[in-house]
Amino acid sequence: MPTAKLLLPANIKPEKIRLIAICEALPEKKEDYFYSSNESLYVRNTIEAFKSGGLEVENVDDLLEKGIYLTVVVKEPRRGLVVSPEVIEKYSYDLEEELKIFPNIKAILLMGDAAIKALNFISRRRDKTRVIPAGSTYKIRSGKFYFGKTRVFPSYLPTGKNFLIEKSKRRMVAEDIQNALQLLQFD
Repeated sequence: MPTAKLLLPANIKPEKIRLIAICEALPEKKEDYFYSSNESLYVRNTIEAFKSGGLEVENVDDLLEKGIYLTVVVKEPRRGLVVSPEVIEKYSYDLEEELKIFPNIKAILLMGDAAIKALNFISRRRDKTRVIPAGSTYKIRSGKFYFGKTRVFPSYLPTGKNFLIEKSKRRMVAEDIQNALQLLQFD
């Protein structure tokens, strides 16, 4: 039972999308969302993460053109420091419907704990099992996980201010993006 209207960009071609990067929640200001601005910290960090992962892009439209779709689990701004499991579960229904729109997905990047939890909620409803095992992201991120036939990469959130400070997480996000891109056979 979806709870919110999906926020698909007008210029999207669902059949062209092969990689989905799922982040945590909408930014506080609507104009900072992926498909509203290329100037916000939210977007600049994400673009920088993909560049660090080896993909030459300058903006979100470049990502879409290369078959990469960005979305969030929680279709409202985060309230507080952490998104509760109840809120993640509520919005996991929307995410589940959103994923069904894209028939050619090869990889999913789970950017942060909320994305990992949301996909696990979906997987438990669908397959009665978790996609990603419990554990710290740095310990499990090197494992091979699948949601059906789609390879899933647990990673860290690139959209917040901490991303600029935590160099080890920036490196790990870049590695995870690079590994996901290899499945798409980018040069």
